[in-house]
Amino acid sequence: MYELFSDLGAWLVGGEQWTGPEGIGHRLLEHLQYSLLATVIAAAIALPIGLLIGHTGRGAFLAINLSSFGRALPTVGLVVLVFLIGGLSMVPVYVALVVLAVPAIVTNTYAGMSAVDPEVRDAARGQGMRGRQVLWQVELPLALPLIMTGLRLSLIQVVSTATVAAYVSFGGLGRYVFDGLAQRDLVQVLGGAVLVALVAVALDLLLAAVQRAVVPRGLKERSAASRTA
Repeated sequence: MYELFSDLGAWLVGGEQWTGPEGIGHRLLEHLQYSLLATVIAAAIALPIGLLIGHTGRGAFLAINLSSFGRALPTVGLVVLVFLIGGLSMVPVYVALVVLAVPAIVTNTYAGMSAVDPEVRDAARGQGMRGRQVLWQVELPLALPLIMTGLRLSLIQVVSTATVAAYVSFGGLGRYVFDGLAQRDLVQVLGGAVLVALVAVALDLLLAAVQRAVVPRGLKERSAASRTA
């Protein structure tokens, strides 16, 4: 076991492992591209849905159940299916990652909007605010802690699952996992898995810092109290 971890450490810090088109640096950039683009696309789809159903209270049952259905789909199976239909491209990978990321964003956005005190909405309307003003100036700021949590969960899931790009002969850190399995190279497999885990943790910490910066302290305390209750 000691020898395995020693070889893993040497593999991770080896200079030759970080250079060239097969190096960790290039694979890391590919992985970040897949993950961030898929999460941005998912957010562009899911945030409006979550905000709409949370603001109006309509379509919640259908939207949440469709999101849960998307979460239950096997990612690799979806990649292969879209791959067979659409041919050799990154489209199947992005479709699978977006489908994976949407549920958490929709669910948390809706939960955040639903958690807004109805009396706060009524008070805003009583001051003459219209529907859009209530949404953007009252409901959205109050729902922001849970919305950010949904984005963090989705990003972590996408980063962890973006290894499927290598399954259909594309790049990313999953290349080390699949190539290592094909070559029976346990060190390479573990190296790929460790790198994916480190990227997921680093991005989560980054988004946590962004959340602390954009969410007022009072809202964070209120959100924590609500979760405790």
